[in-house]
Amino acid sequence: MKKIKLPLPVILIISIIIGTLIGKFFPLVIVRFVYTLSNIYASFLGFFIPLMIIAFVSNGIADLEITKAGKLLFATCAIAYCSSIIAGGASFFIADNLFPFIVGKSNSMLAAADNSTALEPFFSISMPPFFDVLSAVVFAFMIGLGASALTSNKEGETLRNLMKDFSSVIERSLRRCVIPLLPVYVIGTFASIVHEGESTIIFKSMWKAYLLMIALQLIYIFLFFVIASVISRKNIFTMIKNELPAYTTALGTQSSAASIPVNLKCAEKNGVSKKISGFVIPLCANIHMPGSMITIVSIALATMIMFNIEYNLYMFLAFIAVLGLVTIAAPGAPGGSIMSALPFIGILGLSSTGPIASLLIVLYITQDSFGTACNVACDNALAVIIDKFSKD
Repeated sequence: MKKIKLPLPVILIISIIIGTLIGKFFPLVIVRFVYTLSNIYASFLGFFIPLMIIAFVSNGIADLEITKAGKLLFATCAIAYCSSIIAGGASFFIADNLFPFIVGKSNSMLAAADNSTALEPFFSISMPPFFDVLSAVVFAFMIGLGASALTSNKEGETLRNLMKDFSSVIERSLRRCVIPLLPVYVIGTFASIVHEGESTIIFKSMWKAYLLMIALQLIYIFLFFVIASVISRKNIFTMIKNELPAYTTALGTQSSAASIPVNLKCAEKNGVSKKISGFVIPLCANIHMPGSMITIVSIALATMIMFNIEYNLYMFLAFIAVLGLVTIAAPGAPGGSIMSALPFIGILGLSSTGPIASLLIVLYITQDSFGTACNVACDNALAVIIDKFSKD
């Protein structure tokens, strides 16, 4: 019989339900067991993230001619950063005006934060990454540009083959290990949150916020394609139609990296040359995260409103500026952006560990399908813009 393959968002919803049931009805030993598995997965993900950055970004840059690589690399990164800042800023100003009316307040999480019996795993496995995320991005740029220079001199064949093989290994690991094991992480994280007592009221408050985030992401996609249409003089509706397969793939896989093959084909349908699409799409899958910016800023603000934590404009402007740099170093793995952002939420006066951090992760992952789809669609529009720049 043919196997029924559920899309990842459905699997995640099922995982959340399972995690809720385990956290609410199962004994502590079971909750700690699934939380231990989740903790191990989180360590593995932190180890895997820099390797994926190196594999995909360096390979994409190496496919360019060195005479164009530097200029196009700078243009792509600059647009990606500005796009992230604009997305995050727009998200804050809109959410700041609307969230106080649609998000309720709850003290349950703060009570859990003060609870001395916080859940602990049975054991943890430390997997220190070879690089931190920023170092991985710099190393990927260096190797990619170096390989591109060697190729232009008809050298570096061994390095290029090594890079391609390494990229294939990472892509296979992503497809067969990282993504399939994601439900384990969600179950463990959600079970721990429910066990510590801060579940139902939070998600009752957040569903309206989710709708607002999705609306903002769809508007941002449309505006990005408007800009791409004006610059390239291509029909906006045709480009959006061509991008739909990649958008739906991102919804199903919840991974920018996993959507790269489909997005490459969509970019070619939009008239982007293979050299440019082969560079921009893999690179932007790791550095261009406007949908993730909208989600992270929104859930951070919503969490602070729910728990009556004071905030101000300057605090969030600083957070958005830093977050723009952090998301440039974030991978296309599910939840990668929030993982990279956690060390910097201290700017908002929040702890990067504990129940609030766990809540941010779960809230992000629950809505990450739409954020990832926004990232992927905007990557395509950015590829159209860069392709036009390369021809001028």
